[in-house]
Amino acid sequence: MQPRLETVQGSVVVKTTNLSKWYGQVISLNDLTLQIYAGVTGLLGPNGAGKSTLLKLLVGQLKPSAGLVRVLDQPVWNNLHLKRRIGYCPDVGKLYGSMTGFRFVKFLALLSGYSDSEAHQRTQNVIELVDMFDQQDKPIATYSKGMRQRIKFAQALVHDPELIFLDEPLNGMDPIGRLKTIQLIRKLGEEGRNIVVSSHVLHEVEAMTESILLIHHGQIRAEGSISDIRNLIDEYPHQVYIHCDRPRDLGAICLGLDHVVSVRFDQTETNGIIVETIRPDDFYTCLPKIIIEKDISVKQMFSPNDNLDAVFKYLVQ
Repeated sequence: MQPRLETVQGSVVVKTTNLSKWYGQVISLNDLTLQIYAGVTGLLGPNGAGKSTLLKLLVGQLKPSAGLVRVLDQPVWNNLHLKRRIGYCPDVGKLYGSMTGFRFVKFLALLSGYSDSEAHQRTQNVIELVDMFDQQDKPIATYSKGMRQRIKFAQALVHDPELIFLDEPLNGMDPIGRLKTIQLIRKLGEEGRNIVVSSHVLHEVEAMTESILLIHHGQIRAEGSISDIRNLIDEYPHQVYIHCDRPRDLGAICLGLDHVVSVRFDQTETNGIIVETIRPDDFYTCLPKIIIEKDISVKQMFSPNDNLDAVFKYLVQ
């Protein structure tokens, strides 16, 4: 497959204005106005945040209750010409179980209007791209969830779309499959492809792209680069969990640091403490010196803030 470079870098590929979607009394998206630019964009949010609803609106599977949506500078609803220019990997895993993976992807290539020989060649290319060559002749009913995710990814690529929407593509994959898919998405972005990928796991999207949108309760809470979002988080105390052999001694020393606002003991672990600091970079710089000078043995250290749920906890306060 050749890189697609038709879309000018920095141009707008998705635009919504006061977009809303509700189901009876339930509001899924609320007055959403956003722009997504060329390249790879991560759509981040907890389960139920409105990610899947937004993607279904962007690919024309749902009609807005209110507001406007344009993709590749085209109206979306009932636009068959636009559907030829976009690819979509849905979150649901219901596929034709009796079909082989190869036959399923080729079938969709044929529906896109390609001749039998071209559909065959395109299917071979994308099957290899998503690392499903060894499984391509097996019925989809025998596939694991991770394998189904990869075959869905293949069908989203087979017609060489200008813009690809991926809804939680890593769900159900084993660690190796996740890593390979992350690398593939990053590679496609480097080739000039435009991708919107949704996830609820911050570090996975961070490995794909620097450009993200954070959605919560059907509204955009923050947008920009990963560093922009982390700067927002740094306005709040940053938590660091430390498991060591002398938690009381370490806690007392930490309380003497001007950037530490609190220290508390972990109620579930005898030797664990949770330190809150307003300057995490300074804390991570001085902590190794303290550990060495005071001969404290640290068995475990991590930040409970380094996950998407914590990010949103801060941003929606």
